[in-house]
Amino acid sequence: MKPGIHPAYRPVVFRDRAGDFAFLTRSTMTSDRTVEWEDGRTYPVVDVEISSASHPFYTGTARVLDTAGRVERFERRYGREGSRR
Repeated sequence: MKPGIHPAYRPVVFRDRAGDFAFLTRSTMTSDRTVEWEDGRTYPVVDVEISSASHPFYTGTARVLDTAGRVERFERRYGREGSRR
């Protein structure tokens, strides 16, 4: 690797405010805000909109759409294209 062309790879805290969840990992992301972590050190913090703690797929609250039922309901309501002729 060429020296001086890559961003700094350092510990960063990612915080999901909706899920009240945070985790420490390494990243090249930067932030002006900091947070004191459980180990007593201060790390940059990046707020994210959604994470595994708040995403419906991971929390088990995802809804399954019944597309077949929607098609049947549409056909009952508006009829099939072939039946109008």
